[in-house]
Amino acid sequence: MNEALARPAVVTRLSELIGRTPLLELCRTATGSRLLLKLEMFNPTGSAKIRMARQMVLDAERRGELPPGGRIVESTSGNTGLGLAVVAAERGYAFTAVVDHHACADKLRAMRALGAELVYVTDGGTDDLATAAREELAERLAHGRDDTVFTEQHNNPSNGTGYASVAHELHEALDGRLDVLVAAVGTGGSLCGTARELRRLLPGVRTVGVEPEGSTAFGPPAHDYYQSGTGTPAGAPLGALVDFGLIDEGVKVGDVAAFATCRAVARTGLLLGGSAGGVVHEALRRLPALPPGSVVVALVNDGGEKYLDTVFDDDWMAARGLLAPATERAVDEVLAELRGR
Repeated sequence: MNEALARPAVVTRLSELIGRTPLLELCRTATGSRLLLKLEMFNPTGSAKIRMARQMVLDAERRGELPPGGRIVESTSGNTGLGLAVVAAERGYAFTAVVDHHACADKLRAMRALGAELVYVTDGGTDDLATAAREELAERLAHGRDDTVFTEQHNNPSNGTGYASVAHELHEALDGRLDVLVAAVGTGGSLCGTARELRRLLPGVRTVGVEPEGSTAFGPPAHDYYQSGTGTPAGAPLGALVDFGLIDEGVKVGDVAAFATCRAVARTGLLLGGSAGGVVHEALRRLPALPPGSVVVALVNDGGEKYLDTVFDDDWMAARGLLAPATERAVDEVLAELRGR
């Protein structure tokens, strides 16, 4: 194994366990094409975003923006905040997470347990997504303070470079054989950061970006959606990390299809986060049409354990018009056919 990817038998910091996440073959076609899931929930905090959280902090230190005992501020729907909370605790910084109630309650509770200060921009009782308001408040909280840095994940180049390691892990694990990469597009860091390095290692890889219906990165119309931690909602600017030159195709997957896929995949023994459901739904849709022997990797940026009160709760789903047994059965049938190979 490449020494850069090897993990010591014993580590002294939780962040040393970041990366080297496994690949799971979810299914394959009769022609030998395979869908592999890059299971980023095996990172500390259960999410890919701790990769870029660490990179943003390390780069801020190198630039001299974070003095000892300083404060990190970030607008977050949860997973970036969890990663920053861990890195801040390890490196002796205070951390303020600017949040709304759209975030899953377990993510908010976990951030607080890790020592983060939570500042809300919406009142309790509403689960509206308030990305633009969060960004504005985070910038105000950091402005003019020499001991405070707003890591600004949507426009921070370190977000993208934090995912270069994903490309190296895929290249090594698959011996250079990868045809299609499918990933969610929120800040753009995970897909574009991975794709930039993959293009250097494997120039022929095709990249597919997935955003929720209602998100605006790949065009209108804009409307509310429930997939958490992904997309560009109405009123929020497109992040600087979304590089359309690195995205061969952009598609939209609605909440119903994304969440139905999560619930169907759960019956195979694997819990996916809501946006990962959209990614897997799109990967499953295109897999049968690919040339024989193709290798498709879907980036699963977090697991479903944080969504037991939402995506996997029938009452929550039904109250929002998202419960779709027929769609779940359709995904069940696809999986049953492809997993029987």
